[in-house]
Amino acid sequence: MRPLAFLAVALASLVLAGCSTFDSRSQEKAAVFNTLDDDTRDRLKERQIAVGDTFDMVYIALGAPDEKREKVTREGTATTWVYNAYWQEYRGETLVGYRRYSVYDREKKVYRVFYEPVRESVYTPRVEERLRVEFKDGRVTVVEEAKR
Repeated sequence: MRPLAFLAVALASLVLAGCSTFDSRSQEKAAVFNTLDDDTRDRLKERQIAVGDTFDMVYIALGAPDEKREKVTREGTATTWVYNAYWQEYRGETLVGYRRYSVYDREKKVYRVFYEPVRESVYTPRVEERLRVEFKDGRVTVVEEAKR
């Protein structure tokens, strides 16, 4: 194998190893995943969770949450997993400065200096809560999804 091709394969392996995919999560939680019936496995593969699912089942279907919250009440401890959506929102353009350039004028044998505005697109990072999963005694009790 050529050194460059080997390097490309090695780099691709490292990148893919760091990604959290359904396959990697189901292998990570194989002890749980292998005990599930086929319908439940298919449901989790489709990223669908249901009331009664465990922490591991939700993790296999959706991955690690963006936030974990715990609430202690008289009835016990409730855990909430929050999944967010992240994106960049376009806000327009802004002037960031001027580019200077010069052009030689052959008739007058001098350089003329010009300035042109330089603009840059402005984006604002946005975060929106998309899914909230509440657990009681290690089982899903509420699935709350934000509709767009």
